[in-house]
Amino acid sequence: MLRGTVLLIYVAILAVLFGCTPDHYITKMNIKDGRHLFLKECAECHNYDASGAGPASLGLGMKPPSLTKLSAANNGAFPRDYVMSKIYGLKQNGHTSEVMPDFGEGDLGPLIQVEKDGISTPIPADLLALANYLESIQH
Repeated sequence: MLRGTVLLIYVAILAVLFGCTPDHYITKMNIKDGRHLFLKECAECHNYDASGAGPASLGLGMKPPSLTKLSAANNGAFPRDYVMSKIYGLKQNGHTSEVMPDFGEGDLGPLIQVEKDGISTPIPADLLALANYLESIQH
């Protein structure tokens, strides 16, 4: 019951925040933290340059996507909502056959308050840092 309630709260938080991160949270330090987290948690599958098909993805049956072309595939706009929901582990359309692990069950760092249009919403710091790093490496 508690897990479902927590997930519901995070779904609501992410829904409010998608695309709403103020520029002052996208800092060099935040991007550096995101890069460190990417190398630690994501690079084995998505490759160290985020081009996809890292060494741990062999034998998965599907190639992890390049994470450097997300903006290009989204008419030039970085799909922050999609990226954050995938990292967190929210399933699209109820799909449960995802290969990517759910990072929302782990520690995504302390909550930080992000304010947009007078509404302050907490976001896990590491989730924000990873999204900011991925946005910074778009081709």
